[in-house]
Amino acid sequence: MTKESFKTKHGVFDEFTNRTLFKLITQGHFKGIESPISIGKESNVFSALTKDEERLMIKVYRLETCDFNKMYDYIKGDPRYLSLKKRKRNVIFAWVQREYRNLIKAREAGVNVPIPLTFSNNILVLEFIGRNDDIAPKLKDKIPKNKKKFFDKIVDNIKKLYKAGMVHADLSAFNILNFDETPVFIDMSQTTTLRHTRAEEYLKRDIKNVCSFFNKIGMKTDEKSVLKEVLG
Repeated sequence: MTKESFKTKHGVFDEFTNRTLFKLITQGHFKGIESPISIGKESNVFSALTKDEERLMIKVYRLETCDFNKMYDYIKGDPRYLSLKKRKRNVIFAWVQREYRNLIKAREAGVNVPIPLTFSNNILVLEFIGRNDDIAPKLKDKIPKNKKKFFDKIVDNIKKLYKAGMVHADLSAFNILNFDETPVFIDMSQTTTLRHTRAEEYLKRDIKNVCSFFNKIGMKTDEKSVLKEVLG
């Protein structure tokens, strides 16, 4: 693919993002973007194909509309990024790197998350979670058949993450996929270490969000007992 044809096909992106995408393509990570999976205020997720016709997910953070002040509020308390300067692109690029690092650490801890493949600037390349060309639905869009079993799996993943010294910090039915009746945690950019000053607050909020959702769909849960189980 030439740079000219790439720009025509991907005119939806700003010039900087186009250059980063083109670099990732020329490095052989994928051969081109297919279609949007989700469009958000801060990031867009697309499917893409490799030369071997395997499907990937490409997460593109939007440089102009990202709330980098909110990002900075999360990241400034992370001991891994204490030297980060509060400049928009610096914060966004660190945010992407942070999500990549968080996913690697979560995978190593046995947490069910997409495999992070590579990243560059404002772009993260991930394993595709789904069947054929269908992305796995979010938990909010597909209620599990066995609610108790699914809930227990979520709690188990929260425990594994906590044992590895991390808290998701933005867990809800919006960023848990229901893939073949198994939860997959996504959107790990806000995930932080237990050394963060607000880690306990984030953990309690994660548990509250999950319990509230399952209570709404007819299952009785107890936040305090879940918190106790996670803390072990």
